[in-house]
Amino acid sequence: MKIAILSRNSKLYSTRRLAEAARDKGHEVRVIDVLRCYMNIASHKPMVHYKGEALADFDAVIPRIGASVTFYGAAVLRQFEMMGVFPLNESVAITRSRDKLRSLQLLSRRGIGLPVTGFAHKPDDVQDVIQLVGGAPLVVKLLEGTQGIGVVLAETQQAAESVIEGFMGLKANILVQEYIREAKGADIRCLVVNGKVVASMKRQAVPGEFRSNLHRGGKATLEKITPEERSTAVRAARIMGLNVAGVDMLRSNHGSVVMEVNSSPGLEGIERASQKDVASMIIKCIEEQAKPGKTATKGKG
Repeated sequence: MKIAILSRNSKLYSTRRLAEAARDKGHEVRVIDVLRCYMNIASHKPMVHYKGEALADFDAVIPRIGASVTFYGAAVLRQFEMMGVFPLNESVAITRSRDKLRSLQLLSRRGIGLPVTGFAHKPDDVQDVIQLVGGAPLVVKLLEGTQGIGVVLAETQQAAESVIEGFMGLKANILVQEYIREAKGADIRCLVVNGKVVASMKRQAVPGEFRSNLHRGGKATLEKITPEERSTAVRAARIMGLNVAGVDMLRSNHGSVVMEVNSSPGLEGIERASQKDVASMIIKCIEEQAKPGKTATKGKG
């Protein structure tokens, strides 16, 4: 097969591993900078152009789209879908999962366990929202944040009010969530591929930090998950419509709760912690699923 990887940097670990795994299986691979792609939207024959060249004859596309370029990246991916190219994760599913509020609402509607979460627009409602999530300490999250950026732990009522009012003053959209103290700065990342959890790890925050992101110095170790956690991860990925997803969970006193469903999960931490060839599993998923025009959400927004 001829596979395109939409990535801004061919040297990134995840991009490199996916390209290596595909080539090892005999596929032709090309890494394409999504921001250098451009399109003629009104054309009767949808096409993606790249550095003066029309991209054609791809069988599948792997989107590795950073959160900061979600809007443009999803537009390019949609164009590939219109050309009949199979997307590993569809554009609609990616934008759905990147919208933290929308994704939590969808998961909640389907009965997935979540941390108590509040959302408000006016500073007048701040105190009520704080009480809705059980009071301080609590976590304030920017809706557009990623890799732990824009996530603040407010340990007192006064600090919570100040942080929330500060974000609102900047016209930023935020979520207010209960702080799960018993997690002790650790979360569980489950890597779901084609409806199965293929690897899992525990991410532990460094001392004095509550965010466990590996980009913030968190340490990854192999972790055995429960059947309930496995089922939750698979269901969360399915609800988002993702073939490949990183499902992040916290272990609370009332069971494991889903924090986020990531549509472009990094492979370095999970492969090293689990000692599994996750990249090859992803390529196998493409081999099994890829068919021209197979885009389930095509035409649905």
